[in-house]
Amino acid sequence: MRRPKGIKTKKSVAKRFKITARGKVMRMRAGKRHLLQGKSPKRRRSLGTSKQVDPTDAYRILQNLPFSH
Repeated sequence: MRRPKGIKTKKSVAKRFKITARGKVMRMRAGKRHLLQGKSPKRRRSLGTSKQVDPTDAYRILQNLPFSH
């Protein structure tokens, strides 16, 4: 059976960003994959938290996630 044509979610964007209930775009911080021994525990903890995307970039991200808002 063929798929119907239409808009699709950009899956690479969907894996990197989450949309909150209020419509904010959240992202994870970079730098917590490897070389963690040289980073302080405080820095490692802060890298684990998510951060809001800048509004200039949020518009383009939402364009690639048509069913999230």
